[in-house]
Amino acid sequence: MAKKILKRSEVDPSLTWDLSALFVDEASFDASLERVLPLAEAIRTNFKGKLTDANAINACVDALKEITAVMTLVGTYASLKVSEDQGSSSDVQRMIKVRGLFAQVGGLISFIDNEVSEQSVEVLNEAIKQNEGNADYLKDILRFKAHLLHPEVEQALAKLSPVLDSSYIIYNQAKLSDLKFPMFDVEGEAHPMSFTLFEGEWEYEPNVLLRRAAFDAFSKQLANYQNTIATAYQTQVQKEKLISTMRGFDSVIDYLLFDQKVDRGMYDRQIDVIMNELSKPMRKYAKLLQRIHKLDRMTFADLKIAVDPEFEPATTIADAQQTILEGLSVLGEDYQAMLKRAFAERWIDYVQNDGKSTGAFCSSPYGSHPFILISWTERMRECFVLAHELGHAGHFYLANQHQNILNTRPSLYFIESPSTMNEMLMANHLMKSSDDPRMKRWVLASMVSRTYYHNFVTHLLEAAYQREVYRRIDAGQSVVASTLNTLKREVLERFWGEDVEINEGAELTWMRQPHYYMGLYPYTYSAGLTVATVVSQKLLKDESMIGKWLEVLKAGGTKTPLELAAMADVDISTDQALRDTVAFIASMIDEIEDLTNQIEA
Repeated sequence: MAKKILKRSEVDPSLTWDLSALFVDEASFDASLERVLPLAEAIRTNFKGKLTDANAINACVDALKEITAVMTLVGTYASLKVSEDQGSSSDVQRMIKVRGLFAQVGGLISFIDNEVSEQSVEVLNEAIKQNEGNADYLKDILRFKAHLLHPEVEQALAKLSPVLDSSYIIYNQAKLSDLKFPMFDVEGEAHPMSFTLFEGEWEYEPNVLLRRAAFDAFSKQLANYQNTIATAYQTQVQKEKLISTMRGFDSVIDYLLFDQKVDRGMYDRQIDVIMNELSKPMRKYAKLLQRIHKLDRMTFADLKIAVDPEFEPATTIADAQQTILEGLSVLGEDYQAMLKRAFAERWIDYVQNDGKSTGAFCSSPYGSHPFILISWTERMRECFVLAHELGHAGHFYLANQHQNILNTRPSLYFIESPSTMNEMLMANHLMKSSDDPRMKRWVLASMVSRTYYHNFVTHLLEAAYQREVYRRIDAGQSVVASTLNTLKREVLERFWGEDVEINEGAELTWMRQPHYYMGLYPYTYSAGLTVATVVSQKLLKDESMIGKWLEVLKAGGTKTPLELAAMADVDISTDQALRDTVAFIASMIDEIEDLTNQIEA
């Protein structure tokens, strides 16, 4: 089970992503980087003080699209290189250089939104009418008009962005570079530990002694860094509060929801309905795990164990790719062609190495193809993780083809729908592919323990905790490590009740996720999965939904979350879709229990 943690220089290059699709070498990267500042200076020279008519406004927005395209490729390359190895000083220095340049550019072009917003409604409507491709961007400026600050203040904020955004950088450096885990001992045998090993291996370890010892060792080392990471987080939320107040928002939550085009009711409903209604079926699932594994007690450290760890098949990357191609074939030939390109052209970084970012993500730069980071563990469950990230890839692959660079990204509220939709399609495919009760149970349990537990429980509990943090910040209070620990433990205990023992160290879970440095991101996982669940169930009855779904993906950021869901015949203006999803999760848990009884009999 124990693995050597390789350095990046030691891994198999064929299992890494090929970033030459962005830049063939460092010289080409430098050449693009050197283009950025002159483009920004040209925008300032040509348009500052001159955005008084529709022609000038649209010409300026077109120039903005050009510089954004160059910056996107440069920024993506620098970011992905750091994601490979946070310990690489040259990659970190490149990222710092890029951030500094982008801050300078932001200061130079920050005048655009202010000057555009100062024009009359008649001028802006003429500009919108004149250029359909720029219309959504201009409408967003109108929407944000009341919250824009004096041009010099906007310029100062843009120039200060490297400092204002430093909390996330500090967090990642502490987590992925400075934080080292010693070996831990179980019954005289030493075992290695790292973030990647814990989240990819030890949390799922079927041996109860190993699993709980790993949890204790991991938590003990996390605790040594809690004050540093709490300070970084405190800095982040205080920055968000200060800016929200400067921009005239009553609450930091309202400020963070504004860009998502989501109202407070949609946000609170997502958290409250799940906290109140999903806890009962999830507690039932926890007790079922305890029964199956004959555990003396059910603890927080046991919640991610598989229903049937001996059944889950190992899988090679090649086999997983074939399974995904089959499972997602329903999405059509063009989507299949995209998947085949992703596999053949090394869009995906599979390897595990020291300093690599944990978890999985997809980056989809305009003007190139998407890139996926994952830490492959040779387990079948990675099919779902990879299908999830390919859902993001497919989404932006299509949106980038059908929208301009300013219109590709939808609201965060919707961003997880295409990814979790792919997981649902994979589950449907695997359920149809076997009559074996053990296989069916594995598929259902994988959906509950990975897809829904991760998105509807882990991230939702993060969201409930995060809301409490922002409520304290809105009330003028601060948060330190002890406060964060208390808030996190209270959320966990409220959801799991007496059915799950919340181990010492579970309260430190807030230290593990980068989502807290990305605004109100955690709750959007459950929001996206709600849409994906309802659409996937409709698809089982009506294959014409596929065409509607692909049109949703192509729409990119041209629609609000309400409008995107409506394109797929889902109404998220009420709690019905959410309640239907909770009921669907409960029905899967009931079926897992029935299959368990059948297998045991």
